[in-house]
Amino acid sequence: MLGILIIAHAPLASALQACARHTFPECAATLEALDVTAQMSIDEVETRARALLARVRAPEALILTDVFGATPCNVAQRLADGVHVKVVAGVNVPMLWRSLCYRHEPLDSLVARAVAGANQGIMQVGHTAPQNQVSSPVHAQVTNHHQQ
Repeated sequence: MLGILIIAHAPLASALQACARHTFPECAATLEALDVTAQMSIDEVETRARALLARVRAPEALILTDVFGATPCNVAQRLADGVHVKVVAGVNVPMLWRSLCYRHEPLDSLVARAVAGANQGIMQVGHTAPQNQVSSPVHAQVTNHHQQ
């Protein structure tokens, strides 16, 4: 099973890890998180990330990071080799859950599923007024009308 490492600005990485462990408690051994704070140097972030990656890599791993171009993503790119370790930026809960559900698949497939999960999890939710319709029991029985 593939390992997953989340590298993100504090406290997002640990919050996503807690969310994942709440939903998928069996993933604890294959999921690590690194919260990057403003006080950490890029070398410190890389050292910590390498240690966490070594713990989850079996032999492949997916690194999820928050923002392309920021320190967490830059470090993740240093760790990725493009073959056994790959990076996806823009982590969100649907991406993480999709990754956890399919972590038994090959790395390339997992990357595609992670991106799809993220994209499909983003949508505008419209606000609609409550439908306060009064149903007539007699009318519903006669016409097989169902409230929706």
